[in-house]
This record gives sequence, structure tokens and C-alpha cells, in this order.
Amino acid sequence: MTKQTTFAILLGGDLVKTERLERQLAGARVIAADGGMRHAHELSLQPDLWVGDFDSSPQNLQAHWADIRRKPFPAAKNLTDGELAVEEALSEGATRIILAGALGGDRSDHALLHMTFACALRARGIDVLLTSGREEGRPLLPGRQEFDLPARSMFSILNFDDVSGLCIEGARYGLDNHALAFGSSRTLSNVAEGKVVITLQAGTALLLARPYDFSGR
Repeated sequence: MTKQTTFAILLGGDLVKTERLERQLAGARVIAADGGMRHAHELSLQPDLWVGDFDSSPQNLQAHWADIRRKPFPAAKNLTDGELAVEEALSEGATRIILAGALGGDRSDHALLHMTFACALRARGIDVLLTSGREEGRPLLPGRQEFDLPARSMFSILNFDDVSGLCIEGARYGLDNHALAFGSSRTLSNVAEGKVVITLQAGTALLLARPYDFSGR
């Protein structure tokens, strides 16, 4: 029997149930990070493990999921609950990780950390998807990547350093061998017009897509 290597990590940010999200989560093993457990019921998921210091998990939530195996950590620790959950997934052989609830919410520092953390995981060879249901993030490293986005949906590319050799195909605003300076807004608010293909020669960036947003049509 083939061991499942896709893990969904339930995080504390916003998460909206959509058909697309359900398809992405289908068959994944699930680890909840502290308050991210609140998403499990709405998504009809049964986590294998619940990790964290549980400071974001009210007593009624803990009582509802009392039978789930837990791995507690002290509040004073060097890693976030989400990173601890990812490390548990990697120890179980994860090759693909879905960070569900990684975007939005009350903590913009956490959302930004999830983006940079996802890029670091991708550099280690791990396939990563960040999602809130309404938004999706995909790390971009040197090379060619294809993305299955609905036609007319919005997407942006955020770069975390200078990017060179950037090419965008299958979008309203294409680029060919473009040098994108760190902090540039040139690649915000593009529109998918087919299979979106992103290629870059050097640098680190993130594709942030809104699959249900057709406001740019």
C-alpha cells in the first residue's frame, strides 16, 4: 500500500470552504496546529494529530476533539505551532504540504511568515500550496512552473528579492525575460487567460492567485 505523502496543515488564518479547496484536500493526511483545529469540522476532516501550546484553542474546541492524538509544546518555544506541525509532517515523509488557513486572519505577521516559510520549503524540494479558500499562494523558484487557474481569475506575483529572467505566459499581461526589482508593483493584478506558465532564471517570488475573483475581466 502506497503511503500518503500529501499533508494538510490546518492553521489559524481565514479558511473558506470551496469546491476547489475540497478537491485540493481530498486524500491528504491532516495535522492541526493549535487553533487551526476549528476548521476541521467545517471541512469534514479528521486530523491525525493536533500540535501546539493550545493557547488559541478554547475549551469547547478541545472537548469536541478530545479523542485526537495531541503533541503539546510549551508556550515559550522557538517555532510557531504551524512550523511544528509542518516538521511533524516532514518526519512522516511529506513531499507535498497544503498550508490551509495560511492567508488572512488577524495576524499579518503570521501570513507573511507563511509565505516566506513556503518559499523555504520549496527550496528544500517540498511542493507547497498556501490557501484561504479564496486565495492561493505558490512559491516560485528558478525554473518553469505551470498553474491551473480558472480563465479570467486574478493573480499577482510578489517577489522577495530581485528576480531576473521572469517570463509570464497565458495571462493578459505577459512578460519576456523581465528583470523585476525587489518591491516592484509591476506584477500585481494580472488575469489568467489560459494555462498560466511562469519562468524565472534567478530569485524568489510567490504567485498569489484569487481563483474566484473575476473582477479584472
